[in-house]
Amino acid sequence: MKANPSISRDHIELPHGFPIIISQTEGVSLPFQRLHWHTALEINYIVKGSGYYLINGNRIEFQQGDILLINSNDLHRAFENEGLVMQVVMFDPSFLALEQRYDTELLNPFREMGSRFDNVLDPNHMMARRLGEQLMEMQTEYKSKQPHYEAIIRSELVRFLALVNRHFARAGGRATSQSRGMETIREALRRMDDDVAHPWTLRELAEIAHLSPSRFSALFVQTVGTSPMDYLIQLRLSHAVDLIETTDQKMIEIASECGFRNLSNFNRLFKQHVGKLPTELRASKRRQ
Repeated sequence: MKANPSISRDHIELPHGFPIIISQTEGVSLPFQRLHWHTALEINYIVKGSGYYLINGNRIEFQQGDILLINSNDLHRAFENEGLVMQVVMFDPSFLALEQRYDTELLNPFREMGSRFDNVLDPNHMMARRLGEQLMEMQTEYKSKQPHYEAIIRSELVRFLALVNRHFARAGGRATSQSRGMETIREALRRMDDDVAHPWTLRELAEIAHLSPSRFSALFVQTVGTSPMDYLIQLRLSHAVDLIETTDQKMIEIASECGFRNLSNFNRLFKQHVGKLPTELRASKRRQ
C-alpha cells in the first residue's frame, strides 16, 4: 500500500552532496508517534529496548538486536515499550544510483518488501549480528567524520544491502497481508491532519469513513494504534512543538491555532505527552 501524499509527509532534509543521515534516538519523539511517510529509505537497528511499528496498518514487533527496513512512502508510526534506543539510517534512493548500474537488485529489499523480504530481518539468521555491527560502524564513521568517511559509509551501505539480498530473500516469496482498514480510514486521517484545530467529534470522523462511530473507533485503534481522539491530541501537540521551535508566537496563540480550548488545557496535555511545559521547551531550544 502506498501512502496518500496528503497524509503527513515528513520532509527529511538530506544533505545535497551526501544524502544520508545516521542518528541515534532514545524513546520515540512526538513527531514520530504520528502516522507519517517520507521519500527517504529507512533502516532501523534496535540498540536497546523494545517496541513496535505500525506500517501500512500491520503491527510489527521489534526488540534489541532487530534490524528493520521501511520503504519510501510507507505509512508508519513507532511505539516504545521500554528503554528504547534506536539507530536510524535514512538515505535517498538516488544515493546508490551508480552502484545499481552494476547490481540492479541492490534496492530489492525495499522494492520487494512484502513479497520476497520482510520489514524485520530474521534475528536468528547467522548474518543478523554481523549486519548490526556494520550499521554501528557506519554510525561511528558518520559521527567522527574523519577523512574519507563518506566513501567508507557508502561502501558499508552497499555491502549491507548486498548481504541482505544474498541471505534474507525468500525463495518464491509471498505477499504480506495489507490492512483494508487503513484505506477505509485514510480520508479521515487526511482531514484530521489538514485541520488539527477543527473541533472534531467521533461521529463526524466516522461519517467521513462511512462507518458507525463504534466500528470506526475499533478500526482506527486496530490500524493506527490509538483512539481517534488521542491521535488528534498527538497531531495537535506535534504541530505545537513545531510552532514553538520555529516561531515567536505567543503560547496562547499557538494553543488556539492547534485546537486547544484554553492555555491551561494546552499546558497540561503538553506536559503529559512531551514531558515539559511549552515555555520550558522554547527556553531549552533558545539555549542550544
